[in-house]
Amino acid sequence: MKDKKPYIGIRYAWAGIYYVIKAERNFRIHLLVACLVIITGIILQISRSDWLGVILVIGLVLVTETVNSAIERIIDYVKPDIHPAAKIIKDLAAGAVLIAAIISVAVGLIVFIPYFREVWR
Repeated sequence: MKDKKPYIGIRYAWAGIYYVIKAERNFRIHLLVACLVIITGIILQISRSDWLGVILVIGLVLVTETVNSAIERIIDYVKPDIHPAAKIIKDLAAGAVLIAAIISVAVGLIVFIPYFREVWR
């Protein structure tokens, strides 16, 4: 039986979320855009199924940005000097964030354009 206090893992997870918000400018930018998208969704009263898509891509972007930040920290720890392999690893992680962001923009356009068309009629 474990002697550890319950919920200690959750505390560490919240510490990680706090760290990424505090330390990573790109994460804060993604979070700001996510808040604006959520506010827009509320104002336009998007459907439940549209919310599912919006929430999923917001989560996708925030998760990939967090994993990217973790990978960057690992590489900086393991290989602090500039190295071609370290650069490739960091570029791959950043590329994953870019792919997630592109997908989220595509989903956002698919979801929101019809609502904006209705408003502008």
